[in-house]
Amino acid sequence: MTDQAHDDARREKEYVFFVDANRFTTESMSLTAAQIKAQAGVTPNYQLFLEEEGDRPDKPMSDGERVEMKEGEKTRHFYAVPPATFGTQ
Repeated sequence: MTDQAHDDARREKEYVFFVDANRFTTESMSLTAAQIKAQAGVTPNYQLFLEEEGDRPDKPMSDGERVEMKEGEKTRHFYAVPPATFGTQ
């Protein structure tokens, strides 16, 4: 194996994900919701949702929950929602 091929093999993949339609990258194969929010500059008390395919409901993510990053057409898409303010006037 050449030095260049060896360096390429050691180099980690770069995964792309989106939060509120903004593109981000990571070399990690998985991230917690808190890590995703931090990288995207999302306010920590906002709720992060993972967009699901088709008719499946989007998945709310707890801060400690991990999600595996995917590539290509399976790129992960998230959106953040501010905390609910039920009953305020």
